[in-house]
Amino acid sequence: MVGNAEMEPQTLINIAGGVTLSIVGWLARELWGAVQSLRADLHKIEVDLPKTYVPRVDLDSRMKHIEDMFQRIYDKLDEKANRTEIRKGD
Repeated sequence: MVGNAEMEPQTLINIAGGVTLSIVGWLARELWGAVQSLRADLHKIEVDLPKTYVPRVDLDSRMKHIEDMFQRIYDKLDEKANRTEIRKGD
């Protein structure tokens, strides 16, 4: 069998199966590492999120302040328009 260059079919199947399982194992390891990295990133986002964004209560109070300012501006403009109409009417 030393001079015989032919391989048995079972040997070829074993080699192909070993290569396939090696590739699948490498892919599974890479996917596992990626999932672990994503979990770590997600945890970091969960921790940093309250520090980065304005809480809804603060946003609501600030929006109320802005709406009040706009209402005062509108009232002043309306008052000025009324005074202008009175002067034109005289």
